[in-house]
Amino acid sequence: MSLNTIVLDIRQRQRIKSTPLNIPSAVWTGKDHVEGKVENTLTLIFRTSGCWWGNVGGCTMCGYVYDRALTSPSTSDLVAQFEKAMAKASKFDRFMVKIFTSGSFLDEKEVPLDARSSILSTLEEDSRVFKVVVESRPEFLTNESMKFCLDHLKDTFFEVAIGLETSSDFIRKHSINKGFTFRNYVQAAEIAKAHGVALKTYLLLKPPLLSEKQALEDILASVKDASVYSRVFSINLCNVQKGTLVEYLWERGEYRPPWLWSIVEILKRTKKEFPDFIITSDPVAAGAKRGPRNCNKCSRQVADAIKTFSLSQDLNDLEGLQCDCRHLWEKVLQLDDLTFGSPILE
Repeated sequence: MSLNTIVLDIRQRQRIKSTPLNIPSAVWTGKDHVEGKVENTLTLIFRTSGCWWGNVGGCTMCGYVYDRALTSPSTSDLVAQFEKAMAKASKFDRFMVKIFTSGSFLDEKEVPLDARSSILSTLEEDSRVFKVVVESRPEFLTNESMKFCLDHLKDTFFEVAIGLETSSDFIRKHSINKGFTFRNYVQAAEIAKAHGVALKTYLLLKPPLLSEKQALEDILASVKDASVYSRVFSINLCNVQKGTLVEYLWERGEYRPPWLWSIVEILKRTKKEFPDFIITSDPVAAGAKRGPRNCNKCSRQVADAIKTFSLSQDLNDLEGLQCDCRHLWEKVLQLDDLTFGSPILE
């Protein structure tokens, strides 16, 4: 039985709720580090027909597929979602817009060309918007899609984000089930570069079936491998989402989310090696039983330091973090590879 078959079997046992097609899956405002400054951001997750790969199986850790619409939203539905999201930024004089779909904004089956045209044109006309970031799988980053977006975003900085997760094809196939190769990422990156489009790379810390040490070393290697193509990295810490293979393993005591000490170490080492890069992490659900964590005493403090560093890019924000549980984390790095796949649980 293939890994994708296992993931698909889990997917098919979940229920997807019927939701209005003119309301986005999620919208929120925040702040990001952009070109040496802390800027306001609006993040919009469109409710679409969903990631094509997730609909036929998909990634072992991803539960976002359950946020998809039961029927494909029309162009007017997507535009209505966009308008509702933009209203959240009414207080901003200047902001960046990040567009996600839990799939690919550049996939015409998710976001039809006329909807994409309307959305990008509106963003170009809004003088408050200085940058637009869209997320896509690499197969949709083509010469045609880049030209289309740039024709609409004439004077607005444009960036495409790809969820590479890891530079290791073995881990991507046998742990994450991502459905593409590192070479596919490279090809997409080369197309983006040829059109003058910036590339942001998402990496995933500790997908299932890896030890803590393997996961840490994989991110270090992945940043180095992808550094030729990308200068902006966001490292996502795997958490336990409902209806996923990760949840299946976690419920059986066969998976533990990553330690926050691991991402602190990664941020320190990668930022020192690539001081001009933007390297960030947002530890979602930090300290929760389904999220990345240390002990109850220090998880919040360490997570706050990670968030502060992600905005400042100042390694001083990660200094002075101490807790007795760090010694346990160090032991986990030493011993986790010797437990034959069973995580060391505190």
